[in-house]
Amino acid sequence: MMKFTKQNFFVLVGGMIIYVVDIGVDFWVASRYFCQGQYSWSILILCFRGLSSIITQIFSYEWFKNDWEGTDTGKLKLVFLVHLFHCGIFIRYWFALKYGCQVAFKQTSSRGTAEADPSNFILKQATDAVTDINMLRVFKTFLETTPQLFLQIYILMEHGKTHFFQYAAIIMSFCGISLSMVDYQTSLRKSLDDKDEFRVLSKFMYLFYKLLTITSWILSISLITLLSVRISVILMTFLWICGFSWTLKQHTTFCKSKKMEYLYRTVVGIILIFSFFNIKGRRTKVCISVYYATHTVVTLGILFVYMFWKPSIIKEICFKIVSILTISSLVLGIISLVVYYSHLHPTTYCRPQACSDEVDGVAGQRERVKIGRFQNFLMQ
Repeated sequence: MMKFTKQNFFVLVGGMIIYVVDIGVDFWVASRYFCQGQYSWSILILCFRGLSSIITQIFSYEWFKNDWEGTDTGKLKLVFLVHLFHCGIFIRYWFALKYGCQVAFKQTSSRGTAEADPSNFILKQATDAVTDINMLRVFKTFLETTPQLFLQIYILMEHGKTHFFQYAAIIMSFCGISLSMVDYQTSLRKSLDDKDEFRVLSKFMYLFYKLLTITSWILSISLITLLSVRISVILMTFLWICGFSWTLKQHTTFCKSKKMEYLYRTVVGIILIFSFFNIKGRRTKVCISVYYATHTVVTLGILFVYMFWKPSIIKEICFKIVSILTISSLVLGIISLVVYYSHLHPTTYCRPQACSDEVDGVAGQRERVKIGRFQNFLMQ
């Protein structure tokens, strides 16, 4: 049975506060770089922010259209205007806080038990609202937060000079990645009946696995960017093409329209540059092994190039410290991955009947219910 506790409610409030603070930090860092004459860094930060905001607004509005199909068009027009001004996420937070408060604090109305019972209607509304927010935050994480982290680490390596606002940006990036990863998996467990509960130890091990492998990879591509920006761009473009091609081969069915489906596949391709992404909810032992084996080979190759072909740069960027951090985070990340999937990952996967367009109801009733977006959007 799904639950939405007071702890879930306060985590939701905290997530909204961090979301707002993150926006403020991005503009603050961009303005600081601009004042220092580093216009390219300032523009890049704003581009990351703008791109992620545009894409998340598109998906958010499209989901509102799908959910409110057949309802008042005037309401949809108002929602469109709010999304046009890049504030769609706050509508979703409003609904999540509204329903979450009613469930967590038992503030149900007296209009009738069938509609007001927290165990069904309101609970489902709260869970769905939080789920959509966390899905959008996953998009934001890999479209803006992770590239932002990469950019800040690269700038530190290149110039060596550090400022408080750079550390603030790095800390906010790590916080954003951590929260989005854990909150996503928590929502996944709550939204799918065939998923086991995401326990505390599982959360920490999953967080270590994701955070450490992403950190190692960001340090690696920062090193190769120092070596040659062109090679770095070519590498990431090639990785995106591979990821996008893989999503095409998987025949994903996340969106209703073909245009939105291709946009979704494009975003997944970007995510796959930084972290493994299971888009079908199937067992992916071979795929995840190949993915991180490739990352390991590329990482070691980059360090090998620096050690034997570019010794002059090593002293400038504290190569020993960077290489130790890169290798140690990669090793610890893979160990966390193995422990998580061997002992802490739920063994129950999406059953065929749960993955169909419609499912059967409970208590012997053949009640037709809508399948949530998470049935077609699964990450492990």
